[in-house]
Amino acid sequence: MNKKFQFTAVIEKEGNGYVSLCPELDIASQGDTVEEASANLKEAVELFLETASTAEISQRLHEEVFVTRMEVAIG
Repeated sequence: MNKKFQFTAVIEKEGNGYVSLCPELDIASQGDTVEEASANLKEAVELFLETASTAEISQRLHEEVFVTRMEVAIG
């Protein structure tokens, strides 16, 4: 039986492509499209979880990550 985990994916446009980040594990990837950047990040996270030691996963894992928007006044 496979374990399933929920992680955050933050994807932003950069140049002609997209950069993706999983803040819980501090893992990043990229792609030419949003879908490709997301799929590449998912693969990078899966490979990390399959190959990293339990100690390394525990050390890098941020269990609480909040993504929100904020308003900033200028002037």
